[in-house]
Amino acid sequence: MMINVAVIGAGSWGTTVAHLAAHNMPTTVWARRQEVADDINTNHLNSRYLPDRPLHPDLRASTDLAATVAAADLLVMGVPSHGFRATLEELGPHLRPWVPVISLAKGLEQGSRLRMTQVVDEVLPGHPAGVLTGPNLAKEILDGHAAAAVVAMTDQNVAERLQEVFATDVFRVYTNHDVIGCEIAGALKNVIALASGMADGLGTGDNTRAAVITRGLTELTRLGVAMGGEQSTFAGLAGMGDLLATCISRQSRNRHVGEELGKGKTIEQIIEEMNQVAEGVKTARVVMDLAAELGVETPIAEEVCAVVEDGRSASEAYRGLLRRQIGHELS
Repeated sequence: MMINVAVIGAGSWGTTVAHLAAHNMPTTVWARRQEVADDINTNHLNSRYLPDRPLHPDLRASTDLAATVAAADLLVMGVPSHGFRATLEELGPHLRPWVPVISLAKGLEQGSRLRMTQVVDEVLPGHPAGVLTGPNLAKEILDGHAAAAVVAMTDQNVAERLQEVFATDVFRVYTNHDVIGCEIAGALKNVIALASGMADGLGTGDNTRAAVITRGLTELTRLGVAMGGEQSTFAGLAGMGDLLATCISRQSRNRHVGEELGKGKTIEQIIEEMNQVAEGVKTARVVMDLAAELGVETPIAEEVCAVVEDGRSASEAYRGLLRRQIGHELS
């Protein structure tokens, strides 16, 4: 059975997911800018965010939010966490009851500290909510390289149906019932990627990067389990897989921000130079608040937060990590 897919947000990842869905289902991506929609419809390109990478010819784009949402049998939210609630509130009156909502955002809401599926539950009660996540770099997927992701829903039947929407010959989609773990892993790994990028910017070696990634995995697992996630999730695609890709790839926005911080730029300078969002910058403080509330130690996230929020230098942050008391690796 064919279903109409609406992807809200025509940034690099929203466009890529819409491209994947268009292989299987009628798909429309909503864009704020008319020139982006025209580029997709006329040239089958999104030159603003994904230059020189052809999109599926059946993918359609629109700037009419109400019409795009009204026709949807599946709603995919490809907007950043800081605009997630407002966009849901705007589109809510046009969405038919019980339509599933899938989040692509890898962040936590500032203030409320809610996961995106919790925001969906508040704004659109009654709509099944889930997340599509994993080690997915948009440009590599559009270049045809093999990749894998997880669709996390509490309803296994819905999750299995969504596999058919997003999977292609080279994009494998697995299911997972642990929505909490998948969302926390996706949010916190961006903070760890900032630390990994700072290590690169400071000119440290692969040993340092490996230590940051490994200890970062411990941190996100510790916090995720404390919030109700399952430990096994953090060893999978949503956890370790996404963490590795984000920490080592030159395409990673969060790693890039960290690298520039390591080179001595201020967070304000870096953000001004970018035309896309690095979720880890906004998530760092939320992570620290949650960790304090739950009594969870997250030393790497703590130092990252001090850099992006309080103006501490990357070199000072790394010296702070080295001064910390050492103990058992698994504690």
